[in-house]
Parts: sequence; structure tokens; C-alpha cells
Amino acid sequence: MYNIFSLMLSLVTLITAISWCWKNIRWRSSYQKKTVVGSVDANHSIMVTQFPLSWIENAASVFPVLLFVFVMRSFIFEPFQIPSGSMMPTLLIGDFIIVKKYAYGLKNPITQNTLIQTGHPKRGDIAVFKYPLNPKLDYIKRVIGLPGDHITYDPIHKRVTVNPSCHNNQSCDKIFKITYKDMQLSDFVQVFSRNRIGEVSNSFYQIPLNNNIPLHSIRLCKRQETLGNVRHSILNIPDIQDQVMFYYQQIGQRPTEWVVSDGHYFMMGDNRDNSADSRYWGFVPEKNLVGKATAIWMSFQKRENEWPTGIRLNRIGAIN
Repeated sequence: MYNIFSLMLSLVTLITAISWCWKNIRWRSSYQKKTVVGSVDANHSIMVTQFPLSWIENAASVFPVLLFVFVMRSFIFEPFQIPSGSMMPTLLIGDFIIVKKYAYGLKNPITQNTLIQTGHPKRGDIAVFKYPLNPKLDYIKRVIGLPGDHITYDPIHKRVTVNPSCHNNQSCDKIFKITYKDMQLSDFVQVFSRNRIGEVSNSFYQIPLNNNIPLHSIRLCKRQETLGNVRHSILNIPDIQDQVMFYYQQIGQRPTEWVVSDGHYFMMGDNRDNSADSRYWGFVPEKNLVGKATAIWMSFQKRENEWPTGIRLNRIGAIN
């Protein structure tokens, strides 16, 4: 069971709902009967019922709030924090985002089974999902391939090609339009460091182009990628090729090609050379989808595993 918080929230909401019903229906009726004016045992009845009254009233009083939180978080919107740089420059470490839970269907918050189908991901969407290899983790990536799509990734020129699946007698030769602009140096810098036991880690900084960068660092390149009608920026490490030997190898396909299985999706991060995505661990089942990222509601100036140092108000708004 990986939705522990959803399970606990459901149980607490259920308990407070029972308390609310007990207080407003059965308990109130019982209390009134026991405390009829003129009854010899009226004082005794009041003394006996005062103890359950306190906790029942407290539980019942928070039920409307918990019900609102439960419905909002489970079916409508849920907040998430961006903990890593895999979606830079679209999403930065320290961004707090709103995810539309009902974008891809109303789901059971505990089992993730779809209750009502409301839509499906589109190419270019930024989706939150349960990591297929460890459903306890929430991942966020951009949707690149839909069920049946033939995906090809060029690790040298770092371009994606998508051949849509053939449905309704469509031609299999049709290629989904993906265009790229030329690469340019960005203000994002990746700094590499080594700890005491020799493990290499990295962090990201924003340093203006006319400023020097630290030792053991590299300035990332940025260019515009257009997926159909969705236009956004991606980052790449210049002159570095992907390690194709670590790619997810699909039976019957070349190492850099994949055919998306039915009911699954192919995801990639916008920080292409710093993203563990479908190229490395495969497809995302539709049941793992949590929702669509729609807006940034708060953004803190921070780096991975460090405390915030400021607020980036200019980042608040819709996500492309």
C-alpha cells in the first residue's frame, strides 16, 4: 500500500463523519430523551453523557473541513513541491505546483483505480505520476509518447521523433511534428562535486552569461522544442552523448527506439541530460497517472537538499 497518506486521510474523514452523524442524529435524539424536564434521573443522565459529548463534538466539528480537504486533494487539486532539477528550465527546484487531479480521470485515492474517465494525457502535457519502479515516489515529466507511438531518440543531436500509432485507417508514415531551434548558452550552470567517500553529486545555479562560472562546472545549453502546439524550452549538456547502454531495452526494438505499449505513456524531463525518465526505465501505466501540472502557486529560491534563501514571485503563474 503506497498511498499511506490518502488512506489515513480517508480513515480520519470517515471517523469524523460517523461522529458528525452520531451527534446530529442518534446522539442528539438519545440525549433529549434522557434529559426530559422533571425526570428523576435527569442530572445523572447529563453527567453520563457529558464525556462522550466532548470528543464527539470535537470530532464532528472538524468533519466539514476534513471532507473539503479530502474531496479537494483526492479528486480536484493537489499541491506538490519540485525537489530536483529534472524539469528545468520549465520547473525549478523550490517551485510549488498545483496538479489537476481530474484531468486524467477521477480515481480511487487509495487504489488509484479509475472511477470516472474524464480525459487522457496529450503530447506536451506535464504529468505527475507514480514512479513505475517504486510507486511510493511521485515523479513529474513531460508526456512525449502516447499508446502505440513509435519513439526514436537521437542521443547525438538530442532530438525526439514520434511516429503516431495507426488508428482509424491513418497512415503509419505520418510523423508527429516536433521542431527545434538552435542551441544557445543558458544562464543555468551545473556544478559537480565529490564527497568524502568519492561519490559525485551535482547542483544547479543560475549565473548570468557574462559572469564566470565555478571550477568543476559546465554551462548548460538551452533551445526551444515544439511538440505540436506546445512550445517550451529544454536544457542539454553540450558535447555530451547519452549513455545508450543504460537505456531501457524493449524486445524487438533498437536501443534508441521504443513502441509505447497500450495503456502506457512515454515520459521525458525537460532537463534532458539530467533526467531519469522513460529512456531508462520504460513506460508509465495509465493507472499510475496522478494528474496534470497546471500552475506554480509559490516558488522559493533554493537548491536541492538546502534551505530556501528567498522567494521568486516572478515564477508564479501558469505552466507551459
